[in-house]
This record gives sequence, C-alpha cells and structure tokens, in this order.
Amino acid sequence: MGRIRGVPVAGLSRPARRAFPSRARVVCRGRGPERRFTHRPLWSGSVSDPLATIAGLPGVPEAVTDARKAVDRLYGHRVLRRRSPEVSARSALHGARASAALEGADVPLEAVPESADPVVQGALRVSAELGRLGPTWRTAPRQVLARLHTLAAAGLTGDPGRPRTSAEAPDPLGLGPAPDPAETVARLDGLVGLVTGSSTAPALVLAAIAHAELAVLRPFGSADGVVARAAERLTLTEFGLDPKSLAAVELGHLERGPAYAEGLRAYLSGTPDGVATWVRHCALAVTLGVREATAICEAMQRG
Repeated sequence: MGRIRGVPVAGLSRPARRAFPSRARVVCRGRGPERRFTHRPLWSGSVSDPLATIAGLPGVPEAVTDARKAVDRLYGHRVLRRRSPEVSARSALHGARASAALEGADVPLEAVPESADPVVQGALRVSAELGRLGPTWRTAPRQVLARLHTLAAAGLTGDPGRPRTSAEAPDPLGLGPAPDPAETVARLDGLVGLVTGSSTAPALVLAAIAHAELAVLRPFGSADGVVARAAERLTLTEFGLDPKSLAAVELGHLERGPAYAEGLRAYLSGTPDGVATWVRHCALAVTLGVREATAICEAMQRG
C-alpha cells in the first residue's frame, strides 16, 4: 500500500520529463518581461521511472517514511473502527476551508457551510466530489481535472472546466508569470503520463508532483490552487497512502504558512534540491493533516 501501480505506458520517460519544471529564464519581449520554460529535464538521458528518481533525492525517503508512519498510527485509532466515514467528512470540511484560505478566501470553520463566497463554495463542492473521482483519476485524469475546475470555478468564470487560452493567469502565491497555453498543454501531457503510468515511487511523491505542476501551470486561469490541492488529496487516496481520505493535507499546507509558496518556488527552479524541498514540504503537510485527523478522532471519542 502507498505505492504507485498501473499499466506501463510505452515511452513514458519522454512525456514524463515534460512534467518536470525546467529552469526558467527571463527574456524581453515588447514592454515587459516574459518567463519562458526551456524544457530542460532535471536529468539528462533516458529516465524510465522519473518519480523513483525524485523519491531518492536527499531527505525525501526519510520525509516520506515519517508521513507513512504518521498515517499508519492514525489508522490504528479505535474511533475509525466504526466511524471512519464521519472522520473523513469532517476532515474534508477542514480541508476545504484550508484550500479556500490558501486561495485568499479565509473564513472561520463554523462559517464555511453557509458562506456565500464563491471560492469557499467551490472548495466545498470539490471536496464533496472527490470520493467519486478516484478510479477515473487513474485512467482519465484530464476528465477529472475538468470536472474539478467546473466545481471549483462556478461563479468565478463564465467557462469553467476549459483550459485557459490566454497567457495571463492570476498569481495569488507570487510564483511569477504562468507558461503560455501551448507550454501548459505539453506539461499537462507529461502529468497525465505520470498519473496513468506505473512507478515504484511512493504515492506521496506522485501527489506532490501533481500538486506542484497544477499550481505552477495554472492551466485554467481561475481556482487553479483549489484544483491542485484536490488532485493531491485524490492521489493520496486513490494510490493507497490514505485510502479513507482522513488526512487534512490542505490544512497542513496552510499551517506551514509562507513555506507553502516558498516550496512551490523551489520546485519551479527545476533543480534537484528545489524539487526535493517541495516533496519534503508535502510530506510534512501530510503529517500535519494526520495530526488534525487525530484531533477529530479524539474529539469524537470524548463525545
């Protein structure tokens, strides 16, 4: 459990390398700077299992192991013997609230269900839908991403579920300009190859890469952060690390404060150290999400 399984895809290494963020350079065009992505892979030559390479970066195995142990301890809690669906539902609410806050809509937990904020309502709709999307995520990730955006961006855009056609995209985390639509499509092709392919890497590594790619690409131009964090949680559930979706990983990202955006900027650098920094951050977010789920269990046990 917690390993990535699937049907091998012929030629995985080439599109998989496109899923990695390459080093960015600034060029002058017209009146302002524009970021270009040079598509240089992190490692030269053929990479048959790029996720496994990432899983072996400095500090990543230890961080992933710590997160795995935290999840295992959580799953031993006696409350989960009979009430795991209730814990999952409460965790989902906490996660939706945290994801909306990271998108700029920070409301108290008790006010979330009745909030009229479209970002909060979108995060709630996404959270409610995740349990039905797992099997489709493995086989048709583009369809799932479109569905997630349709749910997240209702009321925010007139054309939810469709990739952006403009080079402009909101930048709530200060990551810099998004890649142009053609580059975004190429990178999404690589991400699809990773999700539908096979790897010996832990599920947490795939979840971290899926989250980062969607966050930095901003493929839809609205509510992309909500979609990215939902894809991470969906991957952790469907690929076996947290099959009952108990860990409020979104809350872990929120609790880490500036480290969330800093981790994404490190990933965007395209260096092995930068990618490792991001994956370690995600592992800690899982651990913090487990802590929240444990607190939910304890509160339910006390009655």
